[in-house]
Amino acid sequence: MASTHRAPIEEHPDLMEMRARHDRAAATPRAQMVEALALLTGLYLAASPWIAGFNGFTTLAVTNLIAGIAYMLLLGGLGNSYERTHSMAWAAAAIGIWTCIAPWVVAGDVAHTRSITSNLITGVIATLLAVAAASAARGHDANRHGTSPSP
Repeated sequence: MASTHRAPIEEHPDLMEMRARHDRAAATPRAQMVEALALLTGLYLAASPWIAGFNGFTTLAVTNLIAGIAYMLLLGGLGNSYERTHSMAWAAAAIGIWTCIAPWVVAGDVAHTRSITSNLITGVIATLLAVAAASAARGHDANRHGTSPSP
């Protein structure tokens, strides 16, 4: 039986071309802007209880801390894993929506002006950035396949 030599998958021409396309897409000014704003939004979300002054609401403070870190991890690596951005961006959008409703959903009486205002503004911004990242990834995928994204 003759053995055949196979090159590692990392050296496959299609895979190398796909990575090059993703690297070019992640290097666009729009992708870099979305990534930077997403990092800042996630950082603010994580620190918002202490910045806006509602850290006494432990359940919401912990919720925002976890959601902010998760948001940064999902959209902060945009340039490093652009090929998975579409699904990660929708998960980040879910975190943005959760941020908007969290003051009314988490345990305890945490729905006060500071927490509501901070969470609503941050949640809307986080959701919009996630949708922008998802649409950029979708547009990039459509261009790769020679089609245009549907409206």
